[in-house]
Amino acid sequence: MDFFKKDGKKAIDAMNKAQEISWGPVIFQSAKTLRDLGILALVQEHGEGGISLEEISSKLNLSIYGARVLLEAGLGIGLVYQPNENSYVLTKTGFFILNDEMTKVNMDFVHDVCYLGMFNLKESILNGKPEGLKVFGNWDTVYEGLSLLPPDIRKSWLDFDHFYSDISFPKVMPLLFNHKPKMIYDVGGNTGKFSLQCVRYNPDVKVTILDLPGQLAMADKNIKENGFEERVFFHPIDLLDPQSPFPKGADAVWMSQFLDCFSEDEIISILTRAKEAISQDGAIYILETYWDRQKFAAAAFSLQQTSLYFTAIANGNSQMYHSKNMIKCVHAAGLYVEEDIDNIGISHTLFRCKKVK
Repeated sequence: MDFFKKDGKKAIDAMNKAQEISWGPVIFQSAKTLRDLGILALVQEHGEGGISLEEISSKLNLSIYGARVLLEAGLGIGLVYQPNENSYVLTKTGFFILNDEMTKVNMDFVHDVCYLGMFNLKESILNGKPEGLKVFGNWDTVYEGLSLLPPDIRKSWLDFDHFYSDISFPKVMPLLFNHKPKMIYDVGGNTGKFSLQCVRYNPDVKVTILDLPGQLAMADKNIKENGFEERVFFHPIDLLDPQSPFPKGADAVWMSQFLDCFSEDEIISILTRAKEAISQDGAIYILETYWDRQKFAAAAFSLQQTSLYFTAIANGNSQMYHSKNMIKCVHAAGLYVEEDIDNIGISHTLFRCKKVK
């Protein structure tokens, strides 16, 4: 995708875009409320014939005023249109807000996890700390408190994280097991989803999950419920501590949507310690979404905005990286990228990294 191009917008289009940005928070809340109150779904049910304001008010038990201000906002946003003065019809954009799973996951994540904390984005940039995280608790990073978040907020966080990885995991199994690993380290394993995929895919492999104690507790519960406690093990570790070594003995070290949670210096530290855990023939796998590797502008846009979640909420110093920045970290850790595979799942790239001989 060509990101290096001139600004070709006409002045009127640029002004319109500026107004959309100015009213962005209001637009977001309007769209989500239209979705959550069932207005978009009701409009969709009536198809091209449309439905009147009075019918919407009556069927959803909303005041005429409440339904009217939301629908008129929806006209401006582009979620509904009026084929005549007395009816509303769903637009294509409204259809995606209502029905597209990725859009729903993103919207819920932004609303539940990011929205309030984004008020502190400027302070986060200036202080180099996730100042918005204080809306949830007194932690240095969101990962320390993930298991303690309110259930609805934690669900939105996990749904966002898993939506993208769940689609890619089946695609990477043949790529990983083509090299016949016997022991895999799942670094930053969260709830253990990837580890479960591995032990189900290969009846002989063993997996060790390396993560904070809170995350390991969630993973342990899932592993036991699925009956794989004899092949999945746990190693508590503070990955931010450069003095905390990885245990030795892995054929493969797996990191999925993980290194984007760290600064470049921290990534180099983690990769250096991972390198020490494998033999000369072992490999480190990095599965990430790089904004410069996306096929569609909407995907690159989403990743660029996701970086600000890391700034204000997650940890204050990481992002969704440009692939060249990650490759620099790989080289700085004494590794090289042996395989580089794009277009895995929705938006992932897989690096298979080896030790420099």
